[in-house]
Order: sequence, then C-alpha cells, then structure tokens
Amino acid sequence: MRVDSSRPHGTEAGPGGQHGHPGQHGHPGLSEEDGQRGHPGLSEEDGQRGLAARIARSAAATGPATGARTTTGEIVAWLAERRRAHGTRIRRIPFAELDGWSFQEDTGNLVHRSGRFFTVEGMRVHDAGRPGPPWEQPVMRQPEVGVLGLLAKEFDGVLHFLAQAKMEPGNRGMLQLSPTVQATRSNYQRVHGGSGVRFLEFFTEPGRARPLTDTLQSEHGEWFLHKSNRNVVVETADEVAEDPAAEPDFRWLTLGQIGELLRLDNVVNMDTRTVLACLPAPGGQGPSQHTDAEVSSWLGAARSRSRLTAEPVRLARVRGWLRDEQAVRRTDDRHFRVVAVAVEADGREVGSWTQPLFEPCGPGVSAFLFRHFDGVPHLLAHARAEAGLPQTVEVGPTVCRTPDGHGHGHHPAYADVVRAADGARVRYAAVHSEEGGRFLYAESRCLFVSVDGVDDSDLLTPPPDHLWITPGQLGALTGRGHQVTVQARTLLAVLNSGAVRLS
Repeated sequence: MRVDSSRPHGTEAGPGGQHGHPGQHGHPGLSEEDGQRGHPGLSEEDGQRGLAARIARSAAATGPATGARTTTGEIVAWLAERRRAHGTRIRRIPFAELDGWSFQEDTGNLVHRSGRFFTVEGMRVHDAGRPGPPWEQPVMRQPEVGVLGLLAKEFDGVLHFLAQAKMEPGNRGMLQLSPTVQATRSNYQRVHGGSGVRFLEFFTEPGRARPLTDTLQSEHGEWFLHKSNRNVVVETADEVAEDPAAEPDFRWLTLGQIGELLRLDNVVNMDTRTVLACLPAPGGQGPSQHTDAEVSSWLGAARSRSRLTAEPVRLARVRGWLRDEQAVRRTDDRHFRVVAVAVEADGREVGSWTQPLFEPCGPGVSAFLFRHFDGVPHLLAHARAEAGLPQTVEVGPTVCRTPDGHGHGHHPAYADVVRAADGARVRYAAVHSEEGGRFLYAESRCLFVSVDGVDDSDLLTPPPDHLWITPGQLGALTGRGHQVTVQARTLLAVLNSGAVRLS
C-alpha cells in the first residue's frame, strides 16, 4: 500500500498531456477568496484545492435550503415545458433527400457541399496482435475542434452552472440538458447560415471570463477518427441569463442538482457529462494501491504494447458493407448503420436541416467495478484501445461494450460480473444518450457495481490491462486531456456530482 502523491487535478501535464489552464485571465468583477479566486499569494496547487472545495459545496447543494436557486423538480418541469415548446420533428429519409450532402463519385465518401462539418469515410483497422485480416467500417472524420463549454457563477456563495435545454436529433426524447455552449467550429462560424451561438463570447474572447478548467478531450474512438473537443468551464461575475423570461432555454443549476438529474434516464446529455468530468474531484484523495507515477507508467506501457493502427479508406471500398437507398450497413446487418434524417426544430441556429447519423443496432454498457482498500474506494480501470482515439489507448471503465464490438466477437473481461450483479451490489444504474448530434438513439447503460467482499483472484490481481485506481487518480488523468475515454468521463461525472456514493 502506498500513499497517493497526486497533485491536485489540472496542475501538471502527464505523458502526452497538456496543462489545463491555457491563457488564464483575471476578471475585475471576481473577488479574491476561496483559493482559486486568483489571490497573488496563492500557488496554483492551493488554488485548485480552493476550487475543489467550492465544487464540493456545489455538489452538496440540491435545493434552496442548501444554496440552489430552484428545486430539481422545477428543473424537470422546465425541461418538459421546453420540450413541448420546441416541437421538434424528426423523420428518416432516403439519402437522395439529403440537402447539401452527397456521396462523392470517386471515393463514395458522404460529404457536405461546404467541405465543413464532418465526412463519413471508411476506416481500415489493423491489429498485429490478433490473427486474421484487418476489419473495415464507416467512420466519421471531423478535424474541427468544437467547443463544449459551461459558464459558472456564484450565487450566495454557491457555484452554479448555466445549462441549456437543447435539442439534438439523435437523442432519445431529443431535448436534454446541454452545456451553455455546444458547437462545432462550423456551427459558430455560421457555415449553416443560421443565427449565432448564444454566450459563445465567454469562451472565445480572452479576458471575458476566467477559466476553471480547459482541456482537449477525445470522443468515441470506434465511430470517430481522431476527434477532439475543447472541454472548458469558465467563471464570470456578470449578470447573465438571470431572467428566465428573457432566456427561456437556459437555467442556473448546482452540481448537486445535475447529479440528481443524472439518476434519471436520458436527461443530461453527453457533452454536459464530459465537461463536468474535467472539474477537480470534490472529495479527498486518500491512500491508493498505486502511486500516480505507477498509474502513468501502466498507461504508457499499455500504449506501447498496443499494435492497433487505423487508416482512412474510401467509403466505397469498405469490405463487408453495402449501400442502399436508406442506409450504409454491414452485409449481416450488425453493429451500426449510417442513415439520413430530416429535422425541424425551433430554438436552434437553423430551423430545419437534413444530415447523416450513425445508428447503433443495440444499446451499449459502460460499468466500473469498485471495491475498498483500507477504506478507500478504488475503481477497476481498463487501458482500452479504440482505433480512432488520437493515442489509440486511453483509460476506460472496467467494462465498455458498444454495439459494433470491432466486428471480431471480442467478449470484454468482467462483462459476466457486471451482467450478474443485482441488488445492493449495483450502486448506480441509468441509461444515458451518446452524442445526439451524430448518433441516432445511441444509448449506454451506465453502472457502478460493488465487488467488496468478493473473493476472486482475478479481481484482486487483475490482468495487465486493468488496474485499481482511486477516483481522484482518474480525475487527475482526465485533467490532462486525451487520457480518459468519453465513457469513463460519463461515469466520473456521475461520481463527482454526487449521483452515486461509493462509501
């Protein structure tokens, strides 16, 4: 047993990582209290501790009695009202009815006439560590780095986050709780010819607000090729969106209220979850089974062992897939399809459009097994290889099973343990949507499963690609960027918001 030597989240860059606070600016309207307020006598480490304490207060605030501006029930009612007000309609269409999208004659790639947004191409994946030919599949390529941003502000000493009721065509129920800003570069540069992105200036104009966290994070490496988004939280003292009548699609929520909403199926969208995961963990670290240096070494060794490589190929040349009027799909109709939809929506930058989406053929599963060592909760992390990740391997949940499954029938380790868990061992279970702007009804069942008291050598001494780490260590890795998968970040947001308690 070793004592965890973690520096606070975001204060140093790990292998292949980056510092979490580029271009930090003060704000004349912010006081210099509570550590992270920018006091000149405080170190960055002290500032991060102060920020973690403020986040802990926000996580503890779930209603007016504890510092929130409204009740969570009122937020649920507001979301239902905005769902009715937006009156969104979505329908499947044949590819021939796509407006602005077409299959290129020479490559078969599905592209937008502007050359922006994203393209659907082919990907060939080689795994020198496995026998057999490479597998091939469609993949999205989106070189643009989008902005996923939450605006924060204190009300009566409690940190709140400005959330948006936003429609995405692929979400179940369509309208979910989104970050303040959720936009690709093409969106906020108004390539679509629509209106501007509300509150974008707080994230793009230097000095307009003070960063609390700012990192580049990956997205689904099995459906995107090298996709990254900027995950950022900034704080302001300005009067912003405080009149519900003037900003009907925006509300200020505490972290604790978002945690209560995360106990509900398909309410908090993926972009909100990944941004919240980048904040410092509100709890203490505690002694860990492995030092931070050992955790970094474990991930580095997994990356060096990986023999997974991906290369783009023409969509028309992807083996084992066919295209008809309605879909691009595998010949056995498994894993996922590429389909087209037409959308009509009020409250978006444009009122109607058509686009392609990836539609999984079934739900996914993302689960952390956890147990206590000397009273400290540990998560069984997996060094997960996904061909489309920028660095191929990132830290994922114990079990992460997506419907495409790489096409080679791999059965994840510990999947049977998760499947068999019931009763008190399942500390958390909810269904959450993946990125609704790119995927149609892509959902994952997210779980925390206790294995305390289970006498199993495979759990106590896991295989080399699994390691017991503390939630604080997972948070520290997340703060470096491109170290933790989007599925693990969802579960980290669930944990840090108080939606589940492991002790």
